[in-house]
Amino acid sequence: MEVILKEDVANLGHRGDVVKVADGYGRNFLLPRKLALQATLANKAVIETMKTSAARRSASEKIQAEEQATKLTPIVLSFTRKSGETGQLFGSVTSADVAGELAAKGFEVDRRKIQLAEPIKTVGDHDVAIRLHREVTAHVKVKVVAEATTEAGVAEPAAEAVAAE
Repeated sequence: MEVILKEDVANLGHRGDVVKVADGYGRNFLLPRKLALQATLANKAVIETMKTSAARRSASEKIQAEEQATKLTPIVLSFTRKSGETGQLFGSVTSADVAGELAAKGFEVDRRKIQLAEPIKTVGDHDVAIRLHREVTAHVKVKVVAEATTEAGVAEPAAEAVAAE
């Protein structure tokens, strides 16, 4: 089945591209989610107008993404997690955690745009990439601090993490 993409689809193509996909993928995923149109003669005639408007929209989205990237670059996110003696976290810091912390600081970023190959599972400083546009990627520092335990075994945030805030 041939379809015309209305939006950028990862590992498939960009807005306005005509691509050949499996029938089930087109019928059950792309078409219901309004990510693509079926490539008929009438729709192929509309492609050119879609491409010009998509180019304009993409240019404005890129400008907005670059502005947001300049605002995100100096941001340092701090997480306090329980960890073992070797610095290995008992849990992990995921893209959803990073998105939640960014939202708390006033930045709305979809968690799917945060590019973590795998969740952060060690204490220390990490660099996290956020893909705001296909040509714009921002980098945010993520600092993971171990949670200190007291004599009674009750966990409390590490002193340097509290002092940093």
